[in-house]
This record gives sequence, C-alpha cells and structure tokens, in this order.
Amino acid sequence: MRSRLWYLKQCSLFEHLTPSEADRLDRCALLRNFPSGSLVYGPRESGESVLVLAAGRVKIKDITPEGKETILAFIEPGELFGELALLDGEPRREYAEAMEACRVLSLPREEVQRLLEARPDLTLHLTRLIGLRRRRRENRLRNVLFLPSRERLMRLIYELASSYGEQVDGKCHIRLPLSHQDLASLVGLTRETVTHVLGQLQAEGLVRTRRRKLVVLDCRRLAAACHEPLPVCGSRT
Repeated sequence: MRSRLWYLKQCSLFEHLTPSEADRLDRCALLRNFPSGSLVYGPRESGESVLVLAAGRVKIKDITPEGKETILAFIEPGELFGELALLDGEPRREYAEAMEACRVLSLPREEVQRLLEARPDLTLHLTRLIGLRRRRRENRLRNVLFLPSRERLMRLIYELASSYGEQVDGKCHIRLPLSHQDLASLVGLTRETVTHVLGQLQAEGLVRTRRRKLVVLDCRRLAAACHEPLPVCGSRT
C-alpha cells in the first residue's frame, strides 16, 4: 500500500516540500477511505482540516431548500479541496461527496497554515488555485443568468473538454463519467432539456454520448460556437 507521504507528494501544492516539511505533514496526516456515494463532509461541519484526494473522484455540491442539487466542482486525484478552511476556519458551506470509492488524506489546518506562513511560494500557489475555482464558478453562473439552454450546455462541454479532455484518435474524450442529470446540475437546467440539446448536438456531429461517456467529435466547431480558442486536451495512447 502506498504511504501517506507518496499521496501527499502527488498534490501540486506539496510536491516541492523539503524532506523535513514533508515528514512533519506526513506524521500528522490521516488517510481515510470513503465508499461511493458517501459524504466526505457536509455543511456546518468544522473546517479543521484541509483535504487531498489520494484516489477516486469527489464532487463538490450544494442542495437548495427544495432539494435540487447544484454541482460546483469535481475533484480528481492529487487535488486539494476544503481549502477555504485555511482562510477563515469557519464551518464547511457545501457537500463533498464520493462519486466512487475514494481515499482522502486529511491534513490539520494549523499545520498547513504554519507551512504557508513559512513558504510564500505555496501561499501564491494556493491563491491561484482559489482564484481559478472562483473564476470557473463565476463564469458558469454568468452563463446560467444570461445564456439560453443550448449555448449554456455547449459552454459547459467546452469547459469540461478544456479541464478533463483527453485526445484519442483525434477526438476529445471527457474522462469524467457524467449522467445527463450531472450535466443539468452543473448549469441549472432540467435533465429533459439536457437530453434534448445533447440529441441535437449528436445529430449535428458535434458530440457523442453513451453510458455516461461524453466525447467531443469536433473541437474546432465547439470552440468557434463558444467564441473561444481551441481547447487544449491531453493525449492518451
């Protein structure tokens, strides 16, 4: 079984720690397993720790008083989450749910804060991470407020291709397994509307979707429709 230190080093925030810094964090870290569908944390829980996803996949979400789910972000292995605890120490404000069986590394907030005070480069890295996530949420909210359903969904697919796309045989495969309801929860649409619009995009040869797999067949057309540069997808052999 891989050590806590190995998982810690997979997080970009901590990959350049000195041996003594890494050893100190390793000694206070807690590694926990969560089954698929379980909550890693929920609203009003104490923000006493910062989390690194060691394995699996987590979604950050909120639920309205009427019970409607809104997905705010996806977390993949090596990514930090629950990072707002470092800024205010207040209780959590959203849900973190395991999308599949997960392994999570929990780091005491005080230890990470001490490290950030000693390492301005890590503080800058964290600031950029928080800024990027905030920008994504603001862009999605702007789309929800001002764009019709088709454009809203196309911009979401563009965002997913840019963040989670892998080039395979000239096509961009979104590596997140997403249901139509997941897509709807990301951009404030109904599942029926998402199914209808995806059907149109498939008929036009822009995307292909099957069994929670989404593939962009023509990235140039998608980028042009969104008035954005060509999304940069990773490659996979």
